[in-house]
Amino acid sequence: MSEPLQGPSIEESPEQKAADHTRRTFLFKLAVGLNALVGTVLAVPLVGYLLGPAMKKSSSSGAWVTLGSAKDFPVGETKLVDFESPVRSLGDGETGKVACWVRRVSAEQFQVFAINCAHLGCPVRWFAQSKLFMCPCHGGAYYEDGSRASGPPERGLFEYKYKLDGDSLSIHAGDMPTLATQASCKDKPLIQIEPATAETRSKPWQA
Repeated sequence: MSEPLQGPSIEESPEQKAADHTRRTFLFKLAVGLNALVGTVLAVPLVGYLLGPAMKKSSSSGAWVTLGSAKDFPVGETKLVDFESPVRSLGDGETGKVACWVRRVSAEQFQVFAINCAHLGCPVRWFAQSKLFMCPCHGGAYYEDGSRASGPPERGLFEYKYKLDGDSLSIHAGDMPTLATQASCKDKPLIQIEPATAETRSKPWQA
């Protein structure tokens, strides 16, 4: 019985061995690097979630936020302004923006109201013609100085502290705004709302 033919043995040269070693080392490092990158990407949201409350707590005292130039707010007018919350986190996106109403009483006096109704927090709207803040949710109404006019709210709008730094108007944001004295409904008549009748139901409502 004849034996199978065997070809000559092929041995790798030192250069080939070095190239194989270099390639294996490169692939190993590439795999480790990709794993580290994936781990980092997955860990960032988790770390942000765990540290977010602590970071927000550390800045709970709030910060001064600029609303714009005082020239942007004419005397006697009330304007809606958005500002970046000083306690926002990276994942807040558009929800990190906060709205407020700015009323310029005189050249040096302002009122800055939180947009939230003092009843359940719904955003209030300003009607310049009637000079009232109105809540579309439950019918709360406030006078132009923020004091309660009618509806379920038991108090006026919350106000931010403000300051004028040169021509720049800033508010102290971050904390819940406080109920100012002028918004306490003192010496302010309540709006009397008459029950609707068939005649009044057919008339369009005007602000």
